[in-house]
Formats: sequence, C-alpha cells, structure tokens
Amino acid sequence: MKLDLILRDANILTLEPEHPRAHSVGVMHGRIAGFDDDLAGCTATRDLSLGGATVVPGFIDAHCHTTWWGLGLSAVDLEPARGLDELYALLEAEARRLDALPGGQPDAWINGTGFNHKNHGGLFPDIRRLDEITGDRPLYLRHVSGHLSMTNTATLRLAGVFEDGFTNPVGGAVLRGADGYPTGVVEESAQALIQDLLLPYPVERIVQALDAATSRYAAEGITSFTEAGIGGGWIGHSPVEVQAYLAARRTGKLHARAQLMPALDALRPLEANARDMHGTGTGRGLDLGAVAGFGDEWVSLGPVKVFMDGSLLGATAAVTEDYCGHQHNTGYLLDSPEAYRERVDAAYRAGWPIALHAIGDAAIDLAIEIITACQDRYGRNFLPNRIEHFGIARPEQVAAVAAAGIAVTPQAAFIGPLGDQFAALVGPAREGWLYRGRSLVDAGVLPAGSSDLPVADNNVRRAMQSSVDRRTDGGLVLGGAAEGLTPEEALRSYTEWAAIATGSGAEKGTLRLGKLADFAVLSGSPLDAPDICALDVLATIVGGRFTYNQLDAGGAGIHIDHLIGAQG
Repeated sequence: MKLDLILRDANILTLEPEHPRAHSVGVMHGRIAGFDDDLAGCTATRDLSLGGATVVPGFIDAHCHTTWWGLGLSAVDLEPARGLDELYALLEAEARRLDALPGGQPDAWINGTGFNHKNHGGLFPDIRRLDEITGDRPLYLRHVSGHLSMTNTATLRLAGVFEDGFTNPVGGAVLRGADGYPTGVVEESAQALIQDLLLPYPVERIVQALDAATSRYAAEGITSFTEAGIGGGWIGHSPVEVQAYLAARRTGKLHARAQLMPALDALRPLEANARDMHGTGTGRGLDLGAVAGFGDEWVSLGPVKVFMDGSLLGATAAVTEDYCGHQHNTGYLLDSPEAYRERVDAAYRAGWPIALHAIGDAAIDLAIEIITACQDRYGRNFLPNRIEHFGIARPEQVAAVAAAGIAVTPQAAFIGPLGDQFAALVGPAREGWLYRGRSLVDAGVLPAGSSDLPVADNNVRRAMQSSVDRRTDGGLVLGGAAEGLTPEEALRSYTEWAAIATGSGAEKGTLRLGKLADFAVLSGSPLDAPDICALDVLATIVGGRFTYNQLDAGGAGIHIDHLIGAQG
C-alpha cells in the first residue's frame, strides 16, 4: 500500500496505554494509518527518517485570542520598555513614522500592545504626556491582561467621554484622577468605547491577522486552538468573524485547526417550536439554530464565551477577600448575577455549552452555581461546560467542579512572567489557590493547557516546564512544589486533556489508528528533558501536511529518505 507520509526512526509518544511508544507512523488521507509493524511493505509519497527525534500529539491551545494577537503583531511592542520614558520614546518614534507617511495620515491610529505596569514601577502613562506625543491622533494601548487599555484625550473625545451626561457602561469604567479628569486608563467593558471606533474590522484584515498568527502557532508545535470570543462584546472583531476563518481556510492562510467561541453578546433571542429548547420554545443563539459542533475538523463552533469578572493583574477579578494593598477592593462582576443567570440559561437551553470566564473565587462561585443549575435542569450539551482561567480557586471549589464534570483552563503559562504579581496581590494565605495544577488532577479535574495569548506567550514547552516546576521569574515556586505536575501530565494537559476539554478527544490529543494525523516533532522527549523549554520544535504536521518544517540533512541527525512534493 502506498501512503501519503511515513515518519520513521522516531521516538513516538502516543499517550495511548495499549501502545504508548512507537518508532514509525504512517498517514493516509490526513489520518493515522498505522504504526511500526502495521507499515510492513508500505511505501509513501513522503518517507522521512527522523534520526531519533521525538513525535508527540500536536499541541492544543485551549484558550487564546488569535485575531487580537495577529492584529497586534503590527502594533508597537511595549513589552521591552522599562520605565515610562522608554515607553514614551517608543510612541514618539511611531508618531514620527506616521507623520512621515504620504499626507501625514492624521487619522492613522497609534497602536501599542504588551504594556505591563510592573515594568514601570507600577505606574501607568500620564494622559497629558500622551497628549503631547499624539496630538489629535487616536491612540490605543493594550495592557497585557487584555482587561484594560490606555488612551489619550483625542480618543476619549471621539468616544463621547466628555459629552454631558456620559456615564460608565455596565461592567467597566473610564478611570479618573482626583481632579475628575480621565487618567487615560479604560477598564473592562468600557474598552468597547474605544473598540467601537475601530470595529468592525474587514474580513480581509482578519484573514491577514490569522495568517500571521497561526504561522507562528505552527512554529510552536500548535495544531489546534480555541478562539475565546468572537463576533461580539469588546473581544470580538466583526459580526461576520466566522467568515474570516472560513476564508483563511479556503486560501491556505489558516495553519491550525480552529474552534470558535461566540461571545454571549453575539447571540440574540430565538423563538422556535414550543417543543424545542427544552420545551420553552425560546432561547438565545445564532440564526438557523447553529450551535457548538457546527463545522468541520478545521473550523467549528465551540461553547459560548461569557465574561463574568475582570483580571487579576488589574485587581478587577471578583474575589471574596480584599486584594493585598487594595483596601476595600474585591473586584467586581461585569454584570448582575441575575443577568448572568437569565442570559446563560437561555443560551444553554438553546443547545450551547458554556465557557464562563471566572478568575476570582467569588466569580467562580457564581460560575459553578450557573453551570450546575443548567446541567441539572437540562442535562449535558454537546461539548463540556468550562470555567476559563479558574484563577483563584478555593479547595471546595476544586471539589465542586470535579463533581460536576466541569472542564477548567488554568494558564501555567502565566506562572513565570506574571506569578510574582499574582502572589503579591493575593498574599500567602491564598497563594496556593492560584492557577492550580496537582490539586486539580488529584481531584479528578483535567487542566486543559492554554496560553490566553497575548496575555502570555504561547511557547508550549515553556508552559509545560512551568506546570512542572511552577517557578516564577522572581524565583518563587507558586503554590509550592507539591502543586507541580509530572512531565507526562504537563504533556497531556496540552494534548489529551485539552482535546477532552474542547470535546475533540475522539479525534485528537493522543496518537491512535484513525485519529487525525496531527504531530509535533521535538528535538527530545519532554518526559525526561532536564528543561522542557530547551527543546526545539523541528516540525509541525496537521492532517499529515507540514505547517512548519525545520527538518534538513544537517539538523539533529535527521534526513529525508524519499521526499516528493516537498512543502513547509
């Protein structure tokens, strides 16, 4: 039999208990056709010897923001700045660049991304200094958390902030100084005031962003991802955002499989036969009744994304005890509990699984209540229900999500760059509740690996190492060494467990006959590497086709025996 692809002389970690390791794997029509002895007598259009390199299931990022990150790749990168003077210098250089364009393009935005106040002594830019730099140009600077932004007077004026009778929107605020003048910091849902000046992005531009972003995903070994919010709210980019994903797929510009979470704001009231929607005839959804699971193996709909509280970095996540150094501040929910109960129930009975963003333990309380009530009332939907982030979780909350079969997506990727800030905000008594690992697994909850990109980078190898050692950049072992996962568990979190959490465990996450041929080829095994982060991604394969390829005759002892129609 002639197959499409055979990988030989490899250390293949299947994560399947019946056949945990193999040395060769064959691919036909995008799926795994067999291993080792199954391939006796088979030839292939592409026959590669990997010289002992390690093959693992393709990595799955179960919660990220692909279009946001892709659009930000052309923005000013604020992360390297240390001190506000360096930040101002970056913005001045961008203003000069725009001024030098034909006609000066006075309406062109200055966009920046990756700001973290920890790099500036806890300070935020002074709006008056920003005004000096930008003049009448609109300005949009994104905080690394994604839950607040910084802007200038010109933009706030365009957004109507200075008009008589302006009030903050529900679930957000334009922050003001002691003199009542805006500071330039725009928090949570109030960011829509700025986003609405930019939206909707044209499909063509979203496709460009997806191309740029998922090309970089491939370089990290990522073969699938879940886009955590499209089509509505301040997280969406267009009411026809699904079209952009389909266009990217058709034109070869989508380099990883995409599961798309519609934002709750993108759903609308629906009416159907009185027998439908659990006998109510009413609910919230998309036209024609499309629900989670609609699509194919490349682009499909996932759960509904619901923002319930803010961020830990911004001290807006809803907690039951004050943040350290923030007297009488327990964060806040972005809407009333009653509104969440009503709107989420309506989506759920219309057939939508739900993914509730809940970072603080107070928000997690409400998320557990809502999910368990929906499950008790209507049963389970097509995909698992999820709590996104599960950032500050009390011990009894871990037990509750385990009992209810709720999937969670804590970000081990946060531990290194953000863990010291988190620990300072919650204090020693609550540090062990932060972005848990071992305590989840021991309770029977499978943590799905995710980056929340661009809040943290999507270097999966670094995230896996953080899952194991839980070491912050400042040297703290977040929550103690006992909260660390084993290397195999860390690998499963970004493969098998992420597949289960996204409802795709039958198709991917482990390597088995008939499953999708999605692989990451690494320079060594993450199960015994002294530092998983030090491993290289040599190739990424989706459905038997290379999306990233660094295999060559001189690299890592790897050579190609027979190669026809090379790509990647």
